[in-house]
Amino acid sequence: MARFDLLAFDADDTLWHTERLYADAQAQFRRLLARYHDLEWINEQLYQTEMHNMQHFGYGIKAFALSMIETAIELTDGRISGRELKTIVDTAKAMMTADVELLEHVAETIAALARSYTLMVITKGDLLDQESKMARSGLAPYFSHVEIVSDKNSRTYTALLQRHALAPERFLMVGNSLRSDILPVLALGANAVYVPYHITWAHEIAEPPPAGQRGFYELEHIGLLPGLLEALERETRGDGDDVSQMQDLAPSPPRTG
Repeated sequence: MARFDLLAFDADDTLWHTERLYADAQAQFRRLLARYHDLEWINEQLYQTEMHNMQHFGYGIKAFALSMIETAIELTDGRISGRELKTIVDTAKAMMTADVELLEHVAETIAALARSYTLMVITKGDLLDQESKMARSGLAPYFSHVEIVSDKNSRTYTALLQRHALAPERFLMVGNSLRSDILPVLALGANAVYVPYHITWAHEIAEPPPAGQRGFYELEHIGLLPGLLEALERETRGDGDDVSQMQDLAPSPPRTG
């Protein structure tokens, strides 16, 4: 019997590139407001507005666009022009319609894993946007379940496990956010594989689990996931090396800096 009943994947910056769209949009936003304030202050005020608005708008491009508009009005004391506000709206539209570009190794890895495991996507954000990206990614046929949630915390994962009748120890989550994909999953006694992305939104930054944390693994890229799963399956059967002793697949030590 397989070690896991289901493998779940984050979507943005785990399966396809997303954060760089936000980074490019923020760069355009800074240029738009550069004559009013210094760039660091613009960044900080936009982030604070996003955090305040999260309870109202949640996550996603639409929420980000509303926060940019609000920040622009506040930082210019209402002097920003209708034309400049239209630029912000057009930026958000361009983000919504941008090509869905899969990360390296994703296409072949997901196709291979779908032959042996039941796969799920668990992503947060705007329903229309995430459904559209899933459809355009070409990955939808490989996933038995797609869960689009308002947030990712222990309550969210508990509800998902109960709804799908999954025992925590037989559930594995793969994602790029320690805060959303890894820590709340480990807190439930489930398993998590951290695959870092080269850009991380400040809101998603968190301290990694302690060295030797049970069920926690870190991989350089998602293409290494099948090898990790094969090693875990051998370990379960008792006919392979302890995964914790494998240099390339060991649970990650705490990172510094």
